[in-house]
Order: sequence, then structure tokens, then C-alpha cells
Amino acid sequence: MLGHSFVYLPMEEWGNPALLSVLWRYLMDSKSTSISEMVSQMAKPLADQLGLELWDVKFLKEGPSWYLRVFIDKDGGVDIEDCEKMSRKLDEPLEELDCIDHSYCLEVCSPGIERELSTDIHLEKFIGHEVNLKLFRPDEENRKDLIGKLVSFDKDKIVISNSEGESLEVARKNISRINLKVL
Repeated sequence: MLGHSFVYLPMEEWGNPALLSVLWRYLMDSKSTSISEMVSQMAKPLADQLGLELWDVKFLKEGPSWYLRVFIDKDGGVDIEDCEKMSRKLDEPLEELDCIDHSYCLEVCSPGIERELSTDIHLEKFIGHEVNLKLFRPDEENRKDLIGKLVSFDKDKIVISNSEGESLEVARKNISRINLKVL
């Protein structure tokens, strides 16, 4: 059963249209499986082969256009050649998977210096670093942006230490975005 877990499909099976069609129909029937999740599952082993870390995948609409953004990273940062290699590695599997039924632009890029920290793995990697929390609504002190060192986190809250050394606990449900703060 596929469910919510990662399904490993050997590269030699990617060329099997019947298998891909069955897999695609099954995954699309699963309400929790999004295009971003599907592409992430497919792209992770490809990134690993290239010595890259798959940071994130986003499928979004900007104006009239759709974008599939694949964010990659590695120690020392990625360069244009890494992005090009990953883009080429994705071309055929994306074409064969055929999971997007309209035109879109594939972009492979670095998560950037002030990258979004969207998973627990990202947060764990940057404990002790300065972060910017953007809130959905202003807090009790009318702030929508909180800056501080990431101290800890759990499934319900993020704890940062502000410039005065005070610990601030923020419920995750109130946070719209967390970014690494460098500048």
C-alpha cells in the first residue's frame, strides 16, 4: 500500500508507461498527495545521485503562469551547473510521470541565503541561527515579524531568543513563514 510513505521506483521502471499510469492514478486518488509531494518523492533520489540535497519543491501559480520550483542545496552552495544537471535529470522522469496536465515552467534553483525553513529537518539544521518568523496576524504587541535565534521547536511551537535575550514561544499555527535571517 502506498499511503503517505515514500515509494521507491527503480529508474529502469520509469520507462514502463503502464506502471507509471497505474502509480499516477493511485497517487492522484490519495487526497493528501500533491504535485509537490509527488515530484519531491521522484526528485530526491535524483538529487542524491548528483550529491545534492533536495531542499524543497513548490508548484504554484504566479499571474497567469504555473511554476514547478525545485530547490537544491549542497555544502558550499550550488552553482548554475548543479541546477542545470538537476534540471536535465528531471526532464525525462517528469515527462514520463505526466503529473501536470497544463503548461508550466520548471525552475531548478538554490533556496537562497535567506532560505525558507519549511520542515523540521530545516529547523534542526539551523538551531542557533538567526531566523525571521512572519505571523499570519499581529501578536499581542502588534508585531507581524519576529527576529531571533532559533532555540528549539516541537510540533506545536517555535522558540526563539530575541536580541534582549528573552525567549519567545510562538505557536506554529500562527506562523505563516520562517526564513533564515542573514542580512
